[in-house]
Amino acid sequence: MALLVLSAGEEAVSQPALKNVYSGRFLIGAAVNSRQFSGEDKRGAALVMAQFNSITPENNLKWQLIHPQPGKYDFDAADRYVEFGEKNGMVIIGHTLVWHNQTPRWVFEDSTGKPVDRETLLKRMHDHILTVVGRYKGKIKGWDVVNEALNEDGSLRETPWLKIIGEEYLVKAYQFAHEADPDAQLYYNDYSLENAPKREGAIRLIKNLQSAGVHVAAVGTQGHYKMDWPRLDQVDSTIDAFSKLGVKVNITELDIDVVPATQVNRGADLSVNSYHMVKEDVYANGLPDSVQTELANRYEGLFTVFVKHAGEVGRVTFWGVTDGDSWLNWRGRVNYPLLFDRNGKPKPAFDAVVKAGRTR
Repeated sequence: MALLVLSAGEEAVSQPALKNVYSGRFLIGAAVNSRQFSGEDKRGAALVMAQFNSITPENNLKWQLIHPQPGKYDFDAADRYVEFGEKNGMVIIGHTLVWHNQTPRWVFEDSTGKPVDRETLLKRMHDHILTVVGRYKGKIKGWDVVNEALNEDGSLRETPWLKIIGEEYLVKAYQFAHEADPDAQLYYNDYSLENAPKREGAIRLIKNLQSAGVHVAAVGTQGHYKMDWPRLDQVDSTIDAFSKLGVKVNITELDIDVVPATQVNRGADLSVNSYHMVKEDVYANGLPDSVQTELANRYEGLFTVFVKHAGEVGRVTFWGVTDGDSWLNWRGRVNYPLLFDRNGKPKPAFDAVVKAGRTR
């Protein structure tokens, strides 16, 4: 398979590399899309190669894309993603194996549209995980095995996985992943873990997995943050809480939403559409300098906490490369949540993250 591998020199990269600034502390990653790892987006690919030493796929390893129909797998994009990471010496992450979103309905239903029985769903989970993880054995270092299994109050989310299999679906998912690649790191990934009720639920979940003999290498807290949430002390205490369980903490999907919403919702649940509704596209013509400064200060504060916990944080991954890539540009609103602008140029927030890495 031919793969376009670009030299970072194709773009003038004069700024320091984040991966070098934080070398010896934790990995610095980015979520990449197919245009970037295929080389179609040359500027984005060059930024990834220059700045990051870890990559996560935005969508191309999710069930609906890689396994859209029974017995039919599409590995083309996933293969290119893995090859891009290998050729550029990056730590490659797999996202995600068991989730209630972006999983085709056929997974949970029989030929008549009725829910399948427990054994059928377990077999489908087993076959999917062994096929996907097994294909990239020794290439993908770690997997988000289960994604977003918790409600905001810390209880288990009523997904088809839970309804059909029961709580054991969690243990089985990790056992199947370990069977497919015994050397891969296995992660649990969720959002809003900085809120105490949900964090306590995640702690219970990890303890239950550990009691069942499952080795969870890290908890991924997604880091879909606001300008005013979470407080830095909440970030600090969350890392502390999971570290006490003997697991690493990965910041897996970091971005900062600068657009004010009409309702307060601190989660990243794709089903809560009201959170994304804004009265007007307030920053359609650009982000005011004052807000740029606030965003830079916010990022510097967060990275100060991450550096404090360098021994416990394994990876910090941004959810996207430039502002134009972000999922937060939702329903036409213009957002500015990342370190690089729509032209791939570093923002004041980039300088602030560099500063936090050099002075702490």
